[in-house]
Amino acid sequence: MKFIPAIDLKDNKCVRLQRGKEEDLTIFNNDPIEQAKFFENNGCERIHLVDLDGAFGRSDINKKTILEIRKNINISIEFGGGIKDEDDISFWINNGIDFLIISSLAVKNKKLVLDMAKKYKNKIYVALDVLDKKIMINGWIEDSNLTIDNILKFYNFSQINGFILTDIFRDGMLQGLDINLINSYILKTEKNIIVGGGLSNYKDLHNLNKIKFSNLEGVIAGKAFYSGIININKALQIVGSNA
Repeated sequence: MKFIPAIDLKDNKCVRLQRGKEEDLTIFNNDPIEQAKFFENNGCERIHLVDLDGAFGRSDINKKTILEIRKNINISIEFGGGIKDEDDISFWINNGIDFLIISSLAVKNKKLVLDMAKKYKNKIYVALDVLDKKIMINGWIEDSNLTIDNILKFYNFSQINGFILTDIFRDGMLQGLDINLINSYILKTEKNIIVGGGLSNYKDLHNLNKIKFSNLEGVIAGKAFYSGIININKALQIVGSNA
């Protein structure tokens, strides 16, 4: 299982939101490129990079910073936020982004995402951004009227690399991971699952280690790291103990 630290970009700064709400913002680092280097230098093998401005429809604000992060680190990047069409998918993959996280587009244009998954095999994750059992889109402010089961059923036999399951209610709140939620949905797919939303302490990591399914690929760490609650080196030791 991978420990995947997050960099959420807004106005070219490294920030965290609470439950995805743009008004509940805390700036943690004015230099996201140095933050990415820090994660690489401390042994992380992947970062979770999100363009919050892109998710809210402002896709050009952080583009240069994202490209600079890619140029300055060698570890893999999973990236999402504001990916709205085939051109966006091709642009980021052709510019060295290892994995793309598709959220709203995976709801609105399923055929395109299936086609892109065939073209870029094992490069695409579909986001499961869930609030009250519903999939949320457009920066988590719109109810898609679909459930996790609807999305899993559609993409389970596609050529996507996996799903990223985010518990919006717990995201940025340090309330702990919902292990029951994770267990209930990891059973419903053979695709890789990366989980996020609510990681709060080392107990959460130990609880993930107890999940005996090989498709649990990783856990995303945001506020728990930036608030100083979780140390990267200790976290890497814990998640590596079930390898």
